[in-house]
Amino acid sequence: MRDDEATVEATKSDVAPVPLRRRKAHIRETNEAHLLACAEAVFAERGLEGASTAMIAERAGLPKANLHYYFPTKLALYRRVLEDLFEDWHRAADTFESSDDPVEAIGGYVRTKMELSRRRPLGSKVWASEIIHGAVHMQDILNERVKPWLETRVIVIDGWIARGLLAPIDAQTLMFMIWATTQHYADFDAQIRALKGKRALTQKAFDASTEEVVKLVIRACEAKSP
Repeated sequence: MRDDEATVEATKSDVAPVPLRRRKAHIRETNEAHLLACAEAVFAERGLEGASTAMIAERAGLPKANLHYYFPTKLALYRRVLEDLFEDWHRAADTFESSDDPVEAIGGYVRTKMELSRRRPLGSKVWASEIIHGAVHMQDILNERVKPWLETRVIVIDGWIARGLLAPIDAQTLMFMIWATTQHYADFDAQIRALKGKRALTQKAFDASTEEVVKLVIRACEAKSP
């Protein structure tokens, strides 16, 4: 075989497996996402102690061995659910980087957090339950990921305050208030439905509530008139 033929053959051997690897990666991502969604539901219903990998595998319609192929232990799966939810919340705050207008940035953050409460209420319940029980299994997530993330947002808000774009408020308290209000629509959705006398909030009703929350938050931190 000539050198140029050898080079072509070597190149083929390197390139050919790529589509297969991509398909396998896609299958893995799809399976993991399905398992995480099922785990999120079971952990929200049963808690960490009451849930089992057998329950989650049954919910997913997969053998338990398949679940353990992706997540070796129940705790590993539980932490992955918490980390995945934090990543969604982390991306929700991208508005702090994309806009230097506090009304636009904070309003966008609140809207995204409200949408996540509508779309992932079970994940929010898992997070809330873990916090209520002392955050035993996620202290490192709080200290190494949530705290530094929060501090970067506090710096941005303090900068707006220094420039007179927001009233002098405590930035951490503002963030805590946003979290409490937006996640209330996930964690206490049964209470909201009961008090409103509805089986479920329609998209239109939820959108209206979202805009009311945005207005209240903006009003609480708006800049004083000169």
